Amino acid sequence: MRAVLIDDEISNLENLRTLLEKRCPQMSIVATAQTVSTAIEVVQRYAPDLLFLDIQLGDKTGFDVLQQLPARDFEVIFVTAYDHYAIRAVKCAALDYLLKPIDIEELVQAVDKAGAKLATQKQTAQLDFFLQQLQKPDTSLSKIALQMQQEIRYVSLSDIVRCEADNTYTQFFLSNGEQIMVSKSLKEYADMLSPNGFLRTHQSHLINPQFVKSWLKEDGGVLLLLSGQKIPISKPNKDTVKKALRGVC
Repeated sequence: MRAVLIDDEISNLENLRTLLEKRCPQMSIVATAQTVSTAIEVVQRYAPDLLFLDIQLGDKTGFDVLQQLPARDFEVIFVTAYDHYAIRAVKCAALDYLLKPIDIEELVQAVDKAGAKLATQKQTAQLDFFLQQLQKPDTSLSKIALQMQQEIRYVSLSDIVRCEADNTYTQFFLSNGEQIMVSKSLKEYADMLSPNGFLRTHQSHLINPQFVKSWLKEDGGVLLLLSGQKIPISKPNKDTVKKALRGVC
């Protein structure tokens, strides 16, 4: 894979280069850049397979790089010191990111995943979807990208009935009866979807309150969904869930 490294701090570029050369021999670093304008220039010149893109580039962002490129036929791994709102958009688009300081095992996993994607097809649509999400206020996401084994599915939040933890995986239950298994934890999706009203009722359950029919008093509190499914409510979440449902149901 031919890679371009983009970061506004030279020490970060040198550290990332060292890690990649040590643990990712399949990588060939063809260029580096420290500004948005230079990044655009080298990406267009070298046509890399993969960008390591810092989110904060001086007074601009890595998103400015993506938005100004006429073609985005490459994979992106975002690198950032800040786990803020922009990361939510990255997660919702099922893109990879690394928090600084970079964990070398997470770096290797991200590079391997990028290589697997490149072996099939480049994800121009995935980056386009991500940039669309950035144009919206943080709480107004309408869709989420779910990374499946053979495809990336774009699902409307209004079609998600609930999510259930399955070890380190998450099972999505959709209004049409379809189920989708994704290899990310329920906590990640709870963080993503809570600003859109989804409720964590239990350690293993996240629900869309639009599909709640009633609160049953059995077993200390259970939610009955329109589908007839019963979802448990843990004691620590009971007051939060009850308060949230008063404004929805």
